Amino acid sequence: MIKFTIATCTWNAAAQLPPTLASIREQDYPCIEHLIIDGASSDDSLQLLHDYEVQAPANVKVRIVSEPDHGLYDAMNKALRLAEGDYILFLNAGDRLHSPQTLSLVAQAAEKVSQTGSCGVLYGDTDIVDAAGHFIRHRRLAPPEHLNWRSFRQGMLVCHQAFMASVPLARECPYNLHYRFSADFDWCIRIMQMSSQRHMPLCNTHQVIADYLEGGMTTKNHRASLRERFDVMRRHYGLCQTVALHLWFCLRAVIHR
Repeated sequence: MIKFTIATCTWNAAAQLPPTLASIREQDYPCIEHLIIDGASSDDSLQLLHDYEVQAPANVKVRIVSEPDHGLYDAMNKALRLAEGDYILFLNAGDRLHSPQTLSLVAQAAEKVSQTGSCGVLYGDTDIVDAAGHFIRHRRLAPPEHLNWRSFRQGMLVCHQAFMASVPLARECPYNLHYRFSADFDWCIRIMQMSSQRHMPLCNTHQVIADYLEGGMTTKNHRASLRERFDVMRRHYGLCQTVALHLWFCLRAVIHR
């Protein structure tokens, strides 16, 4: 049976944590590790997390680590080192799994593909919600039927919260701490490159995996994020192609105004 690690990296986010924790507690899938990496919060987060650990159902193994870190991506690297599951999904404070059946449906999709070997990535779609969990819209960029590492030339077609990486691959491919806002974009590309090199398929689960809280760290730091994404694309796809793609992005934005 596939074991999923859901990693939640958090710091002083007691107000945002309850819906995230509830969405995992409600899962009907029988084999879940919930790994919570807390950056030594000074609010009510730790009490909330310890209450959650005590009340967690039998199908959810909760592990809490609370200590200072060097930011979100450093915390994510810590989660990669500690994860005990087969696949890892990062679901941070305020984000939530789409429905109580989400992990069961993802596992069913993976099992259809895994007869030919384990998948490098399980991926799906994302809905955007507000702080109260109300649906706002489907994410504008939709996951392609057949994903590969070159797909991200058109942007991050799969949201980080709907991208489940093989844990053995992910351990070999930590987040690049050089990036403050777009290390997830770079990480997803490198995970897909490794999957291709090892002939591990990327499995489209055809499920909405996550409800993503509008206004995350990248949105709040939009300009700095765009600069970093340009650098990520330049490194992976070359300068000429990156410049040409960005000219097309600008033209497309003008046409769609």
